[in-house]
Amino acid sequence: MHNRKLILSLKDINSNKKGNIAAIFSLSNGYMGIQASDPITGANDVGTLVNGFFEYSPITYGEPAAFYPKNNQTIVSLPSLRKIRLLDENNHSFNFSELKNISLDLSNGQLTEVYEVSNQGGEKIEMTVASAIDQKKLAFYGIKFSFKPISYQGKLVVDKHYKIERKNNDGVGEVEDPRKTRLVKSISKHIISSDDFREVIKIETKESQQSVTIEGYSTSEKMLTKRALKTGFDITYIYKVSEGVKNKGVSIEQNSFDKIKEHSHKFWEDVWNQSEVTVSGNDEINLALHFNIFQLNQATGRDGKTNIAAKGLTGSGYEGHTFWDTEMYMLPYFIYTNPEFARNLLIYRYHTLTFARKRAKELGIKHGALFAWRSINGEETSAYYPASTAAYHINGDIAYAIGKYYEATDDDDFMEKYGFEILLETARFWREFGSWTEKGGKKQFEFLTVTGPDEYTAMVDNNYFTNRMAENNLKLAYTVGLRLAKSNQKVFDRLNSSESELREFHHIADNIYFPMNAQYQINAQDDSFFSKPVWPFNKTPKTKYPLLLHYHPLNIYRYQVNKQADTILADFLFPETITDSQLRREFEYYETITTHDSSLSRSIFSAVAARMGKVNHAYRYFTDTVRLDLTDLQGNTEDGLHLANLGGSWLDVVQGFAGMQVSSQGLLKMIPHLPAEWDSFQIRLAFKKRLLDIVIDKSQTQIVLLSGDPMEIVINQSQQTLTKIIKINN
Repeated sequence: MHNRKLILSLKDINSNKKGNIAAIFSLSNGYMGIQASDPITGANDVGTLVNGFFEYSPITYGEPAAFYPKNNQTIVSLPSLRKIRLLDENNHSFNFSELKNISLDLSNGQLTEVYEVSNQGGEKIEMTVASAIDQKKLAFYGIKFSFKPISYQGKLVVDKHYKIERKNNDGVGEVEDPRKTRLVKSISKHIISSDDFREVIKIETKESQQSVTIEGYSTSEKMLTKRALKTGFDITYIYKVSEGVKNKGVSIEQNSFDKIKEHSHKFWEDVWNQSEVTVSGNDEINLALHFNIFQLNQATGRDGKTNIAAKGLTGSGYEGHTFWDTEMYMLPYFIYTNPEFARNLLIYRYHTLTFARKRAKELGIKHGALFAWRSINGEETSAYYPASTAAYHINGDIAYAIGKYYEATDDDDFMEKYGFEILLETARFWREFGSWTEKGGKKQFEFLTVTGPDEYTAMVDNNYFTNRMAENNLKLAYTVGLRLAKSNQKVFDRLNSSESELREFHHIADNIYFPMNAQYQINAQDDSFFSKPVWPFNKTPKTKYPLLLHYHPLNIYRYQVNKQADTILADFLFPETITDSQLRREFEYYETITTHDSSLSRSIFSAVAARMGKVNHAYRYFTDTVRLDLTDLQGNTEDGLHLANLGGSWLDVVQGFAGMQVSSQGLLKMIPHLPAEWDSFQIRLAFKKRLLDIVIDKSQTQIVLLSGDPMEIVINQSQQTLTKIIKINN
């Protein structure tokens, strides 16, 4: 970590709300997440999440229709592994707790907290809590409690047994804010075994029929309850969390807190070696960037069967669902730093193809697949189709990510086993979903009744972003398919494709219609967008944002108003499809009508502004993006971190200020723009089995080839051969 120890503490965040602290300082490893809740005052049955462990509950419709999703899926909040009970010699509890300090060491993943704990009589002790999650043996979490007297000098009883809270186990708790999660009640919790040495509890879901087993024991004196110990001691506990049959073969006695910390340290050492982004000249931004990358890596499912929820494993907001966020905002980071993680995230989509094929058929598409807008296991769970199922661009988003992964890795094995089948099935969907029409005396292909990324504009014809993603999807299926037909005919034949089908894809792609606005000479967001009046921003008080919580959707849909980047996002993804002058016109128009009510928005406006050379403008968006959760900018960090926005901050630095793109010829290129607030910045990138270290300062760009073969690279429009090191004046 460039010989610097980066530590996040209370002084680095703007809100000391307990929910915010629990989310921001959470620990996870892609398999399970542990919120940093107060061990004394936090709830017994809340604080631990397991990726993919969810419960069904029925969706209630006032007026149901054919093929509406039948069930919600909600991630289950499991008992806290941090909860502890402290009692004095007279069996009176220390029920009060005040957090005095907390620090998360981003170099090794270790969390340290100091609490002042008191009883009813005001007697106090100091409790220090050190914890870490295993990044190798993913089932394990370790936590160490140390106690020192302040005003209480007596003996202390420490109880780490679970207290199962008995609640009504029927139904589900509803919430009005769609960003939050419902309370799942149809689960059961049982203590399987319990003694002084060990305790095992089992949590089971009634409808999804899943189970998690939590096993805990003390490594210090091998007792979960310590009685009558003089203050001035410490106790360490190890927990093992097993979902279904996962992790059954690993004994809890085979692990220790030191081993957990060792595995964590090694993991983070490797992460920073591969992907560190360092800013010189602004320590606050530098720390925030490291924190964002840290949480991205913590959140990511690594087994090919789990993904990244919108809130990661830091909270249960959005019910633990995976969205298009993964492919558009988070996968780029992994593609260019940890291709193995990127591959597994894409394999997750492959494992949901059965659900996607079924969903396409339910919508009248006989051949092809339509991926779920929001889901945990791949089934569509959104009850509001105008802003979910109608967002067909999810297919193109996944295809785009597959194309970018392949472009950066040349992973033919992935494409043969997984990637091409997804490209083929999504291309087949577009072919059948779209239709031919006459426009301007020309036969063109269009897509009707769709919703683009902007969820304040729904059910329109020819959303520009959607059409652009479909075009890319169809062309990818064509180019990859032709390559496979020559290199591995068996794969091609297994999927019942043909070169004539591929040519049909290409023909459709060449004739897709893209709406333009003649008055402003920009891409129109959709066919009807410019026929609507602009939202009355000057009459809308700040207290009415985000609009979705204060206005009926049909009210919002009548106006030109964007929740987030839409056409501008397409411009970001396909920079070679638009001229500089048109991009500037487009940016300036859509910026005036965008509310940024979505956390996904600012990062895209920042990256595009940086590419345009509007660096100061870009930097204003970036400062909101990079510290969004540390400042609680959206007002709901307590529900979990905004993982897509964390990925967006990386996009801003690497694809915005550093100007990293891959050209149509497959060459990595950099067009750097250094913010005036920085002295320099340094990034590491993986590309085609090479590791690059890039430093950009006020005078030059330096690129060092740390590993891999020499390569061609483009810097500021100049193509160079990188053998070891290149320095180009900016």
